[in-house]
Amino acid sequence: MSDESRPFRTAAVVPAAGRGVRLGPGAPKALRTLSGTPMLVHAVRAMAASRGVSLVVVVAPPDGATEVKNLLTEHALPERTDFLVVPGGASRQESVKLGLDALPPGFDAVLVHDAARPLVPVDTVDAVIEAVRDGAPAVVPALPLADTVKEVEPSGDGSPEPVVATPERARLRAVQTPQGFDHDTLVRAHETVTGDVTDDASMIERLGLTVVAVPGHEEAFKVTRPLDLVLAEAVLARRRANDGF
Repeated sequence: MSDESRPFRTAAVVPAAGRGVRLGPGAPKALRTLSGTPMLVHAVRAMAASRGVSLVVVVAPPDGATEVKNLLTEHALPERTDFLVVPGGASRQESVKLGLDALPPGFDAVLVHDAARPLVPVDTVDAVIEAVRDGAPAVVPALPLADTVKEVEPSGDGSPEPVVATPERARLRAVQTPQGFDHDTLVRAHETVTGDVTDDASMIERLGLTVVAVPGHEEAFKVTRPLDLVLAEAVLARRRANDGF
């Protein structure tokens, strides 16, 4: 089959190897439950809900791959979407690289999605895939900021911090996931970019390539603190009431 006639294939990598210390002691953050179902399962279902995603690679804690695989097997996922579970590394960047390495040949695009963003709507996932299909090397869903942002000189000791600048809010965005990438471009970034990065799109920026933003969604927030769990439960309750989710 020629490149022109074969379907555009997308895989999702879900790094879930972190401990989530800001949520307190207990299970890794991705295994905390929302309405009785682990956040990780919600996140994988969110990726699998897109008809454009045919494979989800979950990067588990290094000593928890078997547990995560059993967990996903126990919960219903769309039959059209396959999943793999691989052990993660010491950092998020290393874990994403291990997820990329596990992909079989033939994928055009890769989504990288935080397991701690369990409620991203399928329309957001589809918008990211579409932008990659249209030729963008990297795509991020993003929201305008509601608050004024100040750049400060960090004190490190809890003392008052001097404000050094006020960025123009209209030019700022809060970036979410899934972030989408041309497969070969993301592989090249992970092979060549060194040093700490806060997200995979930053690696593409370091290659000198353009990252584009598409509209994010307020329900794609990151569950980081206990209050976020309360908000996530409320979103799920509203979905059940309104949509039968």
